[in-house]
Amino acid sequence: MKKWLVFLTIALGFFIYSSAIAAEFNFTFAHVLIEDTPNGQAALAFAKEVKEKSQGRIEITVSPAAQLGGDVEIIEQLQMNMVQIAIPPTATLGNFEPRIQILDLPFLLPSDELMMKVLDGPAGRKILDTLSGHGMHAVNFWGAGFRHMTNNVRPIEKPESLKGIKMRTMQSPILLSTYRNFGANPTAMAFTEVYNGLQQGVIEGQENPIANIATMRFYEVQKYMTLSSHAYHGYAAVVNKDAWDSLPADLQQVMVEAFDNGRDLARKLTGDFEKNALGAIKEHTEVTELSQENLAAFIEASKPVHEEFRKVVTSELLDLVYAETGMN
Repeated sequence: MKKWLVFLTIALGFFIYSSAIAAEFNFTFAHVLIEDTPNGQAALAFAKEVKEKSQGRIEITVSPAAQLGGDVEIIEQLQMNMVQIAIPPTATLGNFEPRIQILDLPFLLPSDELMMKVLDGPAGRKILDTLSGHGMHAVNFWGAGFRHMTNNVRPIEKPESLKGIKMRTMQSPILLSTYRNFGANPTAMAFTEVYNGLQQGVIEGQENPIANIATMRFYEVQKYMTLSSHAYHGYAAVVNKDAWDSLPADLQQVMVEAFDNGRDLARKLTGDFEKNALGAIKEHTEVTELSQENLAAFIEASKPVHEEFRKVVTSELLDLVYAETGMN
């Protein structure tokens, strides 16, 4: 009996000790994506890695699928330290820090290779640092792949094809300007409202990466899809600045490594997911690939948008990205 009491006392003590360690830092990681998306899965893997490598000193609760609100609400909660971690799209962050929306300029990043060169290199670091004055510590860029267009009116083969189409975008001046420049009739709408908006005809088209189109089943209410790859759907991985500063250096390093691993996992899962999802989309939707001639026409039609927002995103950042990509 005494042996059992000793065992129970030791076990209870270990449990209390472990609980105390786990409770040292309790963070909430909020995002709008459902858990089945590549980034939703990467968020769970990130939280698990942080807990394991911090030996339970950091506990992260992931709140997916807009449980705590849309991207704007999540950013506002993060600034108030009600949420500590988020991966909002750069387009939405542009409403808080205009310079970061540089990544939403159409056809700025022409390939996966150049996207990684820019986002994971010095240019990406400079872009992330623009958030430092807004109560956020930006660690790196996650993302859901390149965005493509879908609609219910006609196949999109060149800029003129978009004339008059009611296109949904995120709340982003650059995205709204891009579609106006292409001749479309853009409107901003929350991500969670897009399916119903398409179904009811409030909007006729939208843009998103393949992973989001597939998991949100937009193809069920869309007739046409164009593989335009016109912009990288980037997420800035951000932490509330006070929460970040509260961590000792060793735990900050744990977080940085887990953020990098989460980013890499999201990219891998995105690539794997897109290969399978595109086939499913083609069963419901007519898919168009841009010819080189029509791609060139889109790129040319995008140049005025770049110049319109040069002062907003700053010539310093824009020319830095141009230098990395070899485009102008």
